[in-house]
Amino acid sequence: MKSLRLHSYWRSSASWRVRIGLGLKGLKYEYVAVHILKDGGQQHSEAYRALNPMRTVPTLEWTEDDGTARRLSQSLPILEYVEARHPAPSFFPKDLYLQARARMLAEMVNSGIQPLQNLGVLQRIKSELHGDDKAWAAWWNARGLEALEAAVKPTAGRYCVGDEVSLADICLVPQLYGARRFAVDLTPYPTLLRIEAACNELAAFQAAHPDRQPDAAPA
Repeated sequence: MKSLRLHSYWRSSASWRVRIGLGLKGLKYEYVAVHILKDGGQQHSEAYRALNPMRTVPTLEWTEDDGTARRLSQSLPILEYVEARHPAPSFFPKDLYLQARARMLAEMVNSGIQPLQNLGVLQRIKSELHGDDKAWAAWWNARGLEALEAAVKPTAGRYCVGDEVSLADICLVPQLYGARRFAVDLTPYPTLLRIEAACNELAAFQAAHPDRQPDAAPA
C-alpha cells in the first residue's frame, strides 16, 4: 500500500477509528478533509460521490506496487484490510473466541450506537420530523453504552479484550467522545472509562484525536 490518502472529517467517529488504526500500524497517510457541514456537506459533491457513492467518510485510497489504484470505504472493512496487509501489531487476539468477542464489541458500537446518532439521521429527525435530535442521540448512546459496559466485563484487562489493543478499543474511544457531545452521563460505565484512559496514553490514540486534525474547528 503506497500513497495512502484518507478522506476524513475531524469529528467523524468512523474516520477517527481509521486514523487510530493507521497510527497503530505505523502507516503514514495524506489527510484529505471532507467538511460534512460546509456547503451543504462536501460529501454530497459530485466529485466525492464518485469516490464514495454512500456519501460518507472515511474513504481510504492507495496505490499498489504495480500502479493499480484501490479504494475502500466503511471503517471496519478498511481496518480489516489494513490488518490483513499489515498484521503486526494485530487488532485481534490470537484466540479465535476472543477475536470474535473483539468484533462483537466493535459491532455493538458500529451498528448499534453510531449509526443512530450520525449527522444524516439527526438532521432528518430535527428538520423533517421536528423531533429533539440531541435527546434521541443521547438515549441511543446511553442504551448502547449500558450494554457495552456489561458485555466488555468478561474479557476486559487493560483494554476491552485482555491487555492488548483490539478493534473493540478502536471503536470505543471515538464513541465515548460522541456520547459526551450529547451530554450523556458516563459515570455508570466505569469499565469503559478505565479502558478509554488506558487507550489515551498511547501515541496512536493521541495523534488521532479530533482536536489534532488539520481541519479541526478552533476551540
